[in-house]
Amino acid sequence: MLLLTKIFDFETAHAIDGYNGMCKNIHGHSYQLHVTVGAVVNEDVFLPAPGFLLDFKDLKSIVQKAVVDLLDHKLVLSHNYIARHPEVNDQENLVAWEAEPTAENLLLFMKRVIRNELPAELKLVELRLYETKNSYATWKEEVEVYQGDSW
Repeated sequence: MLLLTKIFDFETAHAIDGYNGMCKNIHGHSYQLHVTVGAVVNEDVFLPAPGFLLDFKDLKSIVQKAVVDLLDHKLVLSHNYIARHPEVNDQENLVAWEAEPTAENLLLFMKRVIRNELPAELKLVELRLYETKNSYATWKEEVEVYQGDSW
């Protein structure tokens, strides 16, 4: 399998409802998202012109639209958090979620929206979301058996 990875940076604030620690309060992170896509190719020959699985600029456009534009400089809170803190409804950058906006749930959201935008011949292989420079969550595609021209 041939893999491509593009890295994205964005700023998002959140709070975790029901958490008994500092993250119960609204706070922000400088997130870094690594998006890896891939395809099975014949490794004995070069890719035909133009020689890309996917142009990096096209991957950038997909992820920018599906993820970064939705989360950058936003305040992401669960409906439960908002119900307990109705004063946050006045925030013009508020994004309300059904789930708590943890790194894990953010990854599950990102997986769904990015997959929906990728060309059919490419597979989303891995997402890695750094919440801080030394803390991250990873989602990886389960290994599937490749059969001929399809997954």
